[in-house]
Amino acid sequence: MLVALAAIVSASPRAAARPSGTADRDDDRAIEHLIVIYQENVSFDHYFATYPKAANPFGEPAFHARPGTPSVNGLNNPLLYANPNSTQPFRLDRSQIVTCDQNHDYMPEQQAFDKGLMDKFVEFAGTGSGKVFPGNPSSPNCDARVVMGYFDGNTVTALWNYAQHFAMSDNSFSTQFGPSTPGALNLVAGQTHGATPSDIPDETVAGTVIGDPRPGFDDCSSGVKVTMTGTNIGNLLNAKNVTWGWFQGGFRPTSFVNGKAVCGATHIGSNGQPKGDYIPHHEPFQYYLSTANPHHLPPSSTAMIGRTDQANHQYDLIDFWLAAAAGNLPAVGFLKAPGYQDGHAAYSDPLAEQQFLVETINQLQRLPEWDRMAVIIAYDDSDGWYDHVMGPIVSQSQTAYDALTGVGQCGTSTAGPQGPFLPGRCGYGPRQPLLLISPFAKINFVDSSVTDQASILRFTEDNWQLGRIGGSFDAIAGSLRNMLDFSRPRRAPRLLLDPTTGQPIDDGGPEDRH
Repeated sequence: MLVALAAIVSASPRAAARPSGTADRDDDRAIEHLIVIYQENVSFDHYFATYPKAANPFGEPAFHARPGTPSVNGLNNPLLYANPNSTQPFRLDRSQIVTCDQNHDYMPEQQAFDKGLMDKFVEFAGTGSGKVFPGNPSSPNCDARVVMGYFDGNTVTALWNYAQHFAMSDNSFSTQFGPSTPGALNLVAGQTHGATPSDIPDETVAGTVIGDPRPGFDDCSSGVKVTMTGTNIGNLLNAKNVTWGWFQGGFRPTSFVNGKAVCGATHIGSNGQPKGDYIPHHEPFQYYLSTANPHHLPPSSTAMIGRTDQANHQYDLIDFWLAAAAGNLPAVGFLKAPGYQDGHAAYSDPLAEQQFLVETINQLQRLPEWDRMAVIIAYDDSDGWYDHVMGPIVSQSQTAYDALTGVGQCGTSTAGPQGPFLPGRCGYGPRQPLLLISPFAKINFVDSSVTDQASILRFTEDNWQLGRIGGSFDAIAGSLRNMLDFSRPRRAPRLLLDPTTGQPIDDGGPEDRH
C-alpha cells in the first residue's frame, strides 16, 4: 500500500521541489514538520553494539564506515568477551532475524539490571527453556540466552547508514521501565499516571500504568482495559491550532458490527502466523477521551486531516500519504507501522522493519516539505534485549513491582530532582536507539547527552511554543537540540536507500547527503 501511495504523492503537483535560497532561521522553528516514527522493542546494544564495525560476511550487504565516524558507547572487547552475564553477547546473522519475544515487563527488567551490575539478563529478561529464573514465561522453542544477541550493519544496514549521514544518540532511554504502553504514553504525555482502574495486577499500580492494558476508548480493544485522565501533547497542539495526527497501520476498520469498529486487517508476521495490522495498546491517544476516536471514524475530508473533526486526529497510515499528496501535511505526525513491520520480536523482524522505515523515509525526502522537516526514529521499549548501560534514576518508586535496588525498591525514596514522582514510575529505564534525520541534522554525529522518550515531547512543545504539560517528565527531559545545526543555509540533501539491502541508491534526483 505504501508503494502505491508513493506514486500518488510523486504525481502530485505539490511533489515538485520547492525553490530554495532563503536563509534558515537560527532556531528550532526552522522545523515546520516533525515526523516521529515510533517502532517497537529494541535496545541500543541490540542494534548498535559494534557500530560502526560490521562483520561483513560474504553474501550480506556490506557496511563500511565513513572516515571520521565517531565511536559509540557500545560493546567493546571486555564486554564482548568477558561479559558479566551468564552468556556472552553474540552476533545474530541475517539468517537469524526471527527471534523470540523477550521478557520486558516492569519488574523483570529491573531485576535484569541487578542494582546496576547489568548481569542478570538471561535469568530475568530471557525467555525459553534455557532460563534460570522460574518466574519467566517459558517456551520449548525459545532459548533465554538469545537475549544477549545483537545485529550489526549487515542486517540493520539502513539504520547504520542513517546514522552515518545524519545524527543519532547513544544515551537515550525509556522514560521508565516496562513494555509498550508506558513507552507510548510517555511519548505523548511524559507520564503514565491517571489510570482507571487504578490497581490491576501486573497492569496498573496506584493509578500508574506499568503493563500493557488496552485503551478503554477503542472499539478494537479486547481484554483488560484502562482509561487515562490528564493532558497529552494533542491537547497542547489543539490549543495552539497546530495540525497533528497519529497515523497507524490497520486503524481503518474492515467492518462494523452493532455500530462498533472491527480492525480485521492482517499480514503474515515473521513467525509465519497472521498478525493484526492494528495493535490497540500501541495507540496512546485512544486512552484519553479528549483525543480518542473510539469508532475509528475516517476524516470528513482529506483537507481536514490534521484538524479536529470526527476522526479527532486519529488515522490510518493511508490518510497520512493522502494528506501529503494533497499538500496538507500536518505539522506533527506520529507514524506507527502495521504490526508485521514494527520491528517487534517474534511477529516482526529487522528486515521487515527496514522495509517500512526506508520506504517511508525515502518518500518523506521526496516531499516539498522535506527542507523544513525533522524525522525522528525512536522505540517504545527495549523488549528486554541486553544493553550494558544503566541510565540515571531520576524517578524512584517503592511498590511490590519494583526490584531495581532491592525487593520493592527503586531507589530509597519517591523523590526525583523536580520533587516527588508517583509510585510505578521507576526510571529512566533501558537504553534504546534514537535517530534524527533532517536537513538540519548534524552529519555523522553521535549525541551522548542524556535524553529519554519525553525528550521528543519536549522538542515538540518547544518548537511550537506549547508550554509544559505539568506533572510530566517533559520538565526534566534532555534536549534533542544538540543533534541539530541551524547555523547555515542548506539545500535539503537527502539519502535514499534500498528497502531490501538498506544501502544507498541513486534515483537521479537531487544530490544525496554527503
